[in-house]
Amino acid sequence: MELIAHRGNINGKSEKENHPSYVLEAISKGYSVEVDVWVVAQKYYLGHDSPQYETSAPFLRNEKLWCHAKNFKALEKMLEDDEIHCFWHEKDSYTLTSKGIPWVYPKRELLKGSVCVSPEIGYNGDISICKAICSDRIALYKEQGNV
Repeated sequence: MELIAHRGNINGKSEKENHPSYVLEAISKGYSVEVDVWVVAQKYYLGHDSPQYETSAPFLRNEKLWCHAKNFKALEKMLEDDEIHCFWHEKDSYTLTSKGIPWVYPKRELLKGSVCVSPEIGYNGDISICKAICSDRIALYKEQGNV
């Protein structure tokens, strides 16, 4: 089971979330990372509520990243690059990533091969059928042996 650190968070939310060095730190510990991506004036940025940290296409091409487009321009630009794994969602129950992987909103029924988002909030179904778990507290799942 793939373990995805939500915005780079491993043991709970942090002010450092989405910062490139924080993201790389989580990757260095063996996790994949969901990052929030914006495009403004044709430049990539990371940040949840707004574009905060300028980044680049080579950074986003990391196979360990799951890139959540936060504005239309980000989705449009990332979809033009086959090496960036991206998706768009707001509060949709389900969305598909650019690799065809179902991203399942908390408390929704899980699909085989999907990503269970924030299972600590709740989920519906058998988590063992999932491809991955995404959480701000992803270290808990590693400790429990859900890998």
